[in-house]
Amino acid sequence: MKKILFVCHGNICRSPMAEFVMKDLVAENGLQDQFYIESAATSREELGNEVYPPAKRKLAEHGISCKGKTARQMKQTDYDRFDLLIGMDEWNIRNMKLICGGDPENKIHKLLDYTKRRGDVADPWYTGDFDATWRDVTEGCHCLLNDIM
Repeated sequence: MKKILFVCHGNICRSPMAEFVMKDLVAENGLQDQFYIESAATSREELGNEVYPPAKRKLAEHGISCKGKTARQMKQTDYDRFDLLIGMDEWNIRNMKLICGGDPENKIHKLLDYTKRRGDVADPWYTGDFDATWRDVTEGCHCLLNDIM
């Protein structure tokens, strides 16, 4: 079983969008038994909070539910629990490596590194542009799944 943890700053926008998009893609391809997928935050700011309403709405527009998801903080033990730890931007990667004490097994990557246009997933918390984030997340998840399979 492939275990993937998606990570962003607060775990209320980008990483839960990636978590639920990836779960949807996996289900669409009949691969649910081959994957375990979660998301987490590098910060403590939003712990226990639900997915940000505009992110929830964007997922719902595409028939994807994130019901019951609340923000949790990434832990050092996640490094051993997951095969891949996927951050949304360079700051996430830096903080993920700090939390994990490095990346000796090369498990930590940015989501868009799996695409042809490397970079950071657009952060809708600052831009309000959930369409751009949706495009980045869906492209990244499709490419990540293709890379794994």
